[in-house]
Amino acid sequence: MPILVSTAGLAAYVGRRLVAENWFEIDQARIDRFAEVTGDHQFIHVDPVAARATPFGSTIAHGYLTLSLLPLLLEPIQLQPEDVSWGLNYGLDRLRFLAPVPASAAVRAVSTLLAVEDKGGDRLLMRSEVAVEIRGSDRPALAATTLAMWVLGAPPAA
Repeated sequence: MPILVSTAGLAAYVGRRLVAENWFEIDQARIDRFAEVTGDHQFIHVDPVAARATPFGSTIAHGYLTLSLLPLLLEPIQLQPEDVSWGLNYGLDRLRFLAPVPASAAVRAVSTLLAVEDKGGDRLLMRSEVAVEIRGSDRPALAATTLAMWVLGAPPAA
């Protein structure tokens, strides 16, 4: 469940680091399904025997798989204006894949709200620095600045 905050209350979260409590395992079955969907069957992702001979020592999750898990990983620490009609991912700045995620490793999200900008027309743009941590690793799997656009008001009629 996202963290619902009044529009005025969002300013209090700027600069505050939020850490997801739960870790999420990226198992080989998920990696294989992602390879099927994307067509990225590079052996470092899908061939455990061949991947053992690489510097990674095992298969690793696709960087884009880890990135695609951001909505799931961020959900418990996602700041959301309480009077929102709907929101969307507006983009990413400075995405970097910093460390490989071995198959069966557990990851979690960390997020720091950098800014909230009133874009007019009942729209708010929230900019956050996010990272995906790997349990037992000093380096995160990825780091990026995310942009989320929220539209305030009543939800559209169905």
